[in-house]
Amino acid sequence: GPGGRSCHTLGGVRALRCVELGEPGQVLRLEELPDPSPGPGQLLVRVTGAALNFPDVLMCRGQYQVKPPLPFTPGVELTGEVVAVGDGVTGFGPGDAVLGSPVAPTGGLAELALLSAADALPAVPQFTAAQNAGFLLTYQTGHVGLHRRAALRAGETLLVHGGAGGVGTAAIQLGKAAGATVIATAGGAAKVAVCQEMGADAAIDYTGTDFVPVVKELTGGRGADVIYDPVGGDIFTRSLKVVAFEGRLLLIGFTSGTFGQLVTNHPLVKNYSVVGLHWGLYRQHAPEVIAAAHADLLKLAADGRIAPYVSAEVPLAEGAAALDRLASRQTTGKVVVRPDR
Repeated sequence: GPGGRSCHTLGGVRALRCVELGEPGQVLRLEELPDPSPGPGQLLVRVTGAALNFPDVLMCRGQYQVKPPLPFTPGVELTGEVVAVGDGVTGFGPGDAVLGSPVAPTGGLAELALLSAADALPAVPQFTAAQNAGFLLTYQTGHVGLHRRAALRAGETLLVHGGAGGVGTAAIQLGKAAGATVIATAGGAAKVAVCQEMGADAAIDYTGTDFVPVVKELTGGRGADVIYDPVGGDIFTRSLKVVAFEGRLLLIGFTSGTFGQLVTNHPLVKNYSVVGLHWGLYRQHAPEVIAAAHADLLKLAADGRIAPYVSAEVPLAEGAAALDRLASRQTTGKVVVRPDR
């Protein structure tokens, strides 16, 4: 295959394949596949890191909005080196370090993957491969959510739920970079410590403490101006008690598995907004938003204001077990699969 892959006598590309629907550890198989070849407008990338994300777990279970036909390779986020380009590709060539979301059904949990050149972004020179692997989705979501959707301003208070996860750690860093006071919630002492390490001004263990009175106390009764909620369910419902006058409650996701309920007179009587963010939709509706966010994120990275927190790097053979750990909330920050190991 490309890139002098002589270590594989059969020229096969190793990939984790979802062969049926279920928990990742049960349904993913390490298989050898023929080299993918880039179609028009595509890049063939040698994967140096693929970060694990909750959508990968949901896809294996068949619970995600995107349902690729079986068998498929999960991994919605990767970084790597371009080894070949398809027809009509400009702006990228062999040897370039890139990051992006792969073109289904070639996911990131493989040695080679295909990216759409239009969706690919240059990798961050200051970051390691593992940091670049875990950068795209969480920091784009954080940046577009906090700045474009919630218009977070310096001096405001930001409440980040699930603060020790990949999404949460990015939001804490971006909130601090924007000049906000950041309060984070997380489950357990170890996760609270991660939030503090990321720069949170206060961190609350929601397994042992109701965050509502604590947030009220920390904000002098005012509440949080922006609430960043990737958890949903009961956390969302209780957040309604601590959203400030003219606050913005950002719906990022539902890792709790349940949707919070909203009675619509409540935003009216308290003057707040509930704002949705499905970052992937910007690819089709407004790709310039993604490009502008990346330019700003590159500046923040160069200034040392942001850096993905990678808690573990595992080889491809351990990817399925790592996804199970992510699903059961045993991980912090980003877990990255290194197919090159």
